Amino acid sequence: MNYTFASATILLILITDPVGNIPIFANALRSVPPARRPWVILREVLIAFVLLLTFMFVGDGFLRLMNLSELSLQIGGGVILFLIALRMIFPQPGHADVSEMQGEPLIVPLAVPAIAGPSALATVLLLVSQAPERRLEWIGALCITMAISAVVLVLAERIQRIAGERFVVALERLMGLVLVAVAIEMMLRGIKTFVQQIASG
Repeated sequence: MNYTFASATILLILITDPVGNIPIFANALRSVPPARRPWVILREVLIAFVLLLTFMFVGDGFLRLMNLSELSLQIGGGVILFLIALRMIFPQPGHADVSEMQGEPLIVPLAVPAIAGPSALATVLLLVSQAPERRLEWIGALCITMAISAVVLVLAERIQRIAGERFVVALERLMGLVLVAVAIEMMLRGIKTFVQQIASG
């Protein structure tokens, strides 16, 4: 599956799901003073960015170390995306619940897994493994994704107040629907490649 800069950016935005993370961040930051919340959000987004960026640079070595092929990563990544998308469309009861912590949350659960979850990590690995020579494009796509996530999460309270909770839920489910199509396309292309390898081998 050949991604362009634009399609990779959209895919990363769908996977990191900043709109869906709004209630998670709201619950986790409930005990944090309002004036401090934007700085905590920016810190967590930066941590997630560094983690995803690290995976972009060590992705090839990780795949070789684990003896994983690009094909298995593509099919496995498609399955993960599909499951994540289903949860976006049909959220489980208590999906947005996060246990309140004393003080500021650090890394868990906001940076990981809310932003840099398994699907995001698998996606950056897939992008780099398919086109390592375009790494700068993928880094640019990741930068845009993290910037959008930071803006959405910092303005989360205003977005909820202006747009309303129903609109936020509807938008997340629409994003989930698009991600289902992306996941199925990824799996179908992986299966097609696998069948062609068997037929030619």
